[in-house]
Amino acid sequence: MPNRARSEQAGPSTPFVEIPRADWASLAPMTPLTLQESDVVRLRSLGDPIDLGEVREVYVPLSRLLNLHATNARSLHRETSAFLGERAAPTPFIIGVAGSVAVGKSTVSRLLRELLRHFEDTPRVELITTDGFLHPNEELRRRGIMHRKGFPEAYDRRALLRFLAAVKSGKPQVRAPFYSHLVYDIVPNAEIVISQPDILIVEGLNVLQQPGPGKALTVSDFFDFSIYVDARTEDIKRWYEERFLSLKRGAFTNPNSYFRKFAELSDEEGRAEAQRIWSTINEPNLMQNVLPTRSRAKLILRKDADHSVSKVLLRKI
Repeated sequence: MPNRARSEQAGPSTPFVEIPRADWASLAPMTPLTLQESDVVRLRSLGDPIDLGEVREVYVPLSRLLNLHATNARSLHRETSAFLGERAAPTPFIIGVAGSVAVGKSTVSRLLRELLRHFEDTPRVELITTDGFLHPNEELRRRGIMHRKGFPEAYDRRALLRFLAAVKSGKPQVRAPFYSHLVYDIVPNAEIVISQPDILIVEGLNVLQQPGPGKALTVSDFFDFSIYVDARTEDIKRWYEERFLSLKRGAFTNPNSYFRKFAELSDEEGRAEAQRIWSTINEPNLMQNVLPTRSRAKLILRKDADHSVSKVLLRKI
């Protein structure tokens, strides 16, 4: 790690080392950039202006760091198995990616999936989001919490824990429900199949939450590495409003869209609706449930107002 990164720490009592963008970009100089601009355009989320330069300077070093952790975990597994006189097969290395709505965690997750697949020792990389473990809309309405979709109580936590336990145990195939953002609901009789990947990336709002009262396990107990995508709340709010307006002119116009009614709004009305949703749902969830988990991550990507990563905070080893 560059000397500057070692000296510029995020406070005297913090568990993190703060690495400026320029220093972070200089890491892993021998790791090739395996994506092209067209790949970045395909992988980035709506409203996220990430480009190839950002991938080269931020995500290539991050992919190399994750590869090192995954490779070392596999090596430790071999040595531990030999010590215990066992022949247990290695289990998937699981990475959690957390952060607010509209902060860009989906882009981060998709980029890392593609970059990690190009390492010889981790060719099988899968990605799953916790959206598939939301309770169906019918169940949310029955419980009277449809307006709290995205809050911790809206998820089938037991099903998610069972899924992760099965993946981590090395089960040949593990199935998860499929969630459609178009219809804003779980799709009956549709599923995602995970088949013993080298790495599994789990992306979601609340993946770093601590166990609930009386609960022994939490989602992050299954993670080998965790990332929090961070930004100022006022920036995330603006990104959310801009994305909502883009969706209003695009995906919401689909006759099958759950949000079809918003397509008829003027831009002024659309912005007002986005602000209402942000202030009543997304911001309270961020402040109460998501942001408090930031310090539990092993690595924090700190974004500026233009979505670019300005610094990386890495937990001290």
